[in-house]
Amino acid sequence: MSAERPPPAGGTELGAAYAERFAAESPEMQAARHRAQLLPGSTPVEPAVGATLAVLAATAGARSVVSIGSGGGLAALWLLRGMRPDGVLTALDGDPEQLRAARTALAEARVPASRARLIFGTPGEVLPRLSPGGYDMVCCAGPPREYAEHLAGLLALVRVGGSLTCHGLLEGGRIADRTARDPQSVAWREISRAVRDDDTLLPAVLPMGSGLLVATRRS
Repeated sequence: MSAERPPPAGGTELGAAYAERFAAESPEMQAARHRAQLLPGSTPVEPAVGATLAVLAATAGARSVVSIGSGGGLAALWLLRGMRPDGVLTALDGDPEQLRAARTALAEARVPASRARLIFGTPGEVLPRLSPGGYDMVCCAGPPREYAEHLAGLLALVRVGGSLTCHGLLEGGRIADRTARDPQSVAWREISRAVRDDDTLLPAVLPMGSGLLVATRRS
């Protein structure tokens, strides 16, 4: 019988709280978070997750990024922090309130109109208008059911060396609960299984905030 594996040295609530405090948000980000939290069904990215998105964007030298689900503009602000100064973020959302909040967040942060384009529409409606292999990052937020069936199309947007991220898969611990059969848990399992089993991707799950699935395209 094998010995139990000890818990991760940093896997404590105090450690997680420190990680959130370490990722300092600007006043504009704090205002965007407050607005997003008031919207129904909204799960804005946590500070540690946002900072990770910014680091990934900076590491990739990201010039072109797609955000699926605007999250009230908070993820957009973090991504733009890490993107190149000439980078352009494309954010799409089928919820007009979320998109309106995102416009407000970008305006308050004085993001030039040339650096961000916000599109009203679902992945099924907008993906055919985007260029395959033309993006450094594709970042997904919001309910996974809204984009799970379009995962292949989302992955097709990512260039070799680029990344896909999906926020929220560890929320409530449902994905690890084999008895959970609600539509969102099922969608998360389908997404994580497809990403893990794709030989062209190098994936990892980062247990910060409500969870971040990250995958880099290798070929």
